[in-house]
Amino acid sequence: MERPVALVTGVSRRIGIGATVARHLGRAGLDLVLHGWSPADAEQPWGADPDGGSALPGEIAAESGARVELVSADLADPAAPAAVFDAAVAAFGHVDVLVANHARSSNQDLEHLTATEIDLTYAINTRATLLLVQEFARRHDDARRGRVVLTTSGQHRGPMPGELPYIASKGALHQLTASLAAHLAPRRITVNTVDPGATDTGYADAAARAWVLEREPMGRWGEPADAARLITWLTGPDAGWVTGQVIVSNGGGP
Repeated sequence: MERPVALVTGVSRRIGIGATVARHLGRAGLDLVLHGWSPADAEQPWGADPDGGSALPGEIAAESGARVELVSADLADPAAPAAVFDAAVAAFGHVDVLVANHARSSNQDLEHLTATEIDLTYAINTRATLLLVQEFARRHDDARRGRVVLTTSGQHRGPMPGELPYIASKGALHQLTASLAAHLAPRRITVNTVDPGATDTGYADAAARAWVLEREPMGRWGEPADAARLITWLTGPDAGWVTGQVIVSNGGGP
């Protein structure tokens, strides 16, 4: 039987949510197209994966039997979403699942805000995500499973004054969820958004870790696998009646 195919963006660090989602989807029987852009990680304090994610396809294939293709593209380029889908369709002929996990983060409060950073963050987090959904819808075979999962943050649950470009762009995805879901529902394509809460992907310093632990009822940070299990379920056959939802999966914490 032909395996369904998932495109997962933002898979350039093996410790990250995207890589963990990919592993779970592979185990669930999907073939995979993994998108990454290591130069974006290299600009951040946590740095890029030394292998640039290049080892991940082989690891997933070995453990799950999935076919896995890796695509590198800078989603700040407005042509990149179409190019990523071109590569996916060339490799597999179809895409059944889109997980838009990529994100740009920057520490800019009101006093340090710049137009350049606002525009770049919107381009990557919001514009690229919308264009990816557009490409998915344009190329999707409605006889097959159709699942879209976006990712947001905690901007709707509490203030994040030090990350204004990030929360503005992620808030936009939150608000787009219901409209995208309604538009694609007649084609039986579901659209949902996941807020994974504070997740331990190697970015937090000691102060941030302590702040979360003080407020986390379950006494731990979220793990990438927590988000991956939910996203995997949303992309599967049992979630066909769930659409237009923004789901918080954070252990009851911040």
